[in-house]
Amino acid sequence: MKRPPKNPNVTDKTRIVHALRRLFLQSRERATVMKRDNYTCKKCNRKQTMKKGQEFRVQVHHKEGILNWDKLVEEIRRDLLCDPAMMECLCKECHKKIDLNTTEVS
Repeated sequence: MKRPPKNPNVTDKTRIVHALRRLFLQSRERATVMKRDNYTCKKCNRKQTMKKGQEFRVQVHHKEGILNWDKLVEEIRRDLLCDPAMMECLCKECHKKIDLNTTEVS
């Protein structure tokens, strides 16, 4: 199956932010908040429902906001999506050994 062409208007930052949002949507922290608040809006007390014709969803809101998306995206680029010259393929066992040695030195 052929992939559709990349959207030229989507930047690296946009892709990283969307990936982080998807990760958050699947996070244990988000699920904990949804359950704690009984899937109910804290402002208007409306409860989430998926009933056909009455669909209403609640979202998890960061009270302090996401303080610095630019810094977060830059750190991900620097530390995780770094230059391929700074990466290598390893088997799971060798990777684990190197990671253990790295954390012991720190």
